Amino acid sequence: MNALADIDTPAVLVDLDVAEANIDRFQDYCNLHGFRNRPHIKTHKLPVLARRQIKAGAVGITCQKISEAEAMIAEGGVDDVLLTYNVVGMAKLQRLRALAGRVTLSVVADSAAVVAGLGAAFADASEPLTVLVECDTGAHRCGVATPAAARDLAGVIDRTAGARFGGLMTYPPVGGTGAVQEFMSEAIELCEAAGLAVERITSGGAPDMWRAHEAPLVTEYRTGTYVYNDRSLVERGVCTWDDCALTVLATVVSVPDGGRAIIDAGTKVLTSDLLGLDGHGHVLGRPDIRIDQLSEEHGRLVCDGSIALSVGDRVRIVPNHCCVVSNMMDAVVGVRGSRIEGDLTIAARGLVW
Repeated sequence: MNALADIDTPAVLVDLDVAEANIDRFQDYCNLHGFRNRPHIKTHKLPVLARRQIKAGAVGITCQKISEAEAMIAEGGVDDVLLTYNVVGMAKLQRLRALAGRVTLSVVADSAAVVAGLGAAFADASEPLTVLVECDTGAHRCGVATPAAARDLAGVIDRTAGARFGGLMTYPPVGGTGAVQEFMSEAIELCEAAGLAVERITSGGAPDMWRAHEAPLVTEYRTGTYVYNDRSLVERGVCTWDDCALTVLATVVSVPDGGRAIIDAGTKVLTSDLLGLDGHGHVLGRPDIRIDQLSEEHGRLVCDGSIALSVGDRVRIVPNHCCVVSNMMDAVVGVRGSRIEGDLTIAARGLVW
């Protein structure tokens, strides 16, 4: 196999030149504004890219699941992990304890119940587990709701054997940078008044990554999608189509009429994520085409004029949301322009926690 035409479809391609340029661009931004970069690996799930991010200057990685962390450190080169998810249940806590012996580890919590479980798991550890308070600064998912609640939970962590208070964490909504600054300013003041040093403020989110400096209290930023970029970020003006490293290569399998074509990529590749967009991806070079409908194995392309495609033609699609596409595949095909580098196994895919 030496040409894109030889790749069986549907396939997910990752242009490594583009991905590496994306890594370097955001690292330069972090360096310029003086905060640490801790990329979220849920986008690529590839140890080779995690190591490339660290080589560029990242202080470590962010994971959402213990299995992701285990996969990322298995090949070496990754030794600092932040797990941004409440760890609940004995089985997970035992795996977390084992992981702590292999890397510098920190986690988050948003309730005393979660802290109690973490403390019990690490009560006899040689070093306490670093626990950050997760704060809700407007996304309304997990997190304590007020700066006062953040101070109170920080105090619980500080008093819990096996745990140490490590700072504050948030995942704000799009456009929430200002709210992060406001929330954290009050939370820091309250924590310090209670004798609790806030050594780390970690925030994240790809849509606002170029505005991260507008919350100068943030000491660390977490973003995952920047490594590939996707249609959602292009539509928000965060990047351009040329900055999109991940594409789905699909073959036209049917042209029922002049305004419609069917490709061999459905929800099992492109996924059902819309992210508020019209359609299921952008066909490169054909802005007139909409991917208006997906079933498991079929994608429907439509346009107002002539579809101008034939059975056997190939199209490359920038998906709405690249992170979930990675999780659908056992491997992606690494390319550099039109040159094929080879398959890259998605080490951290799947549902096992």
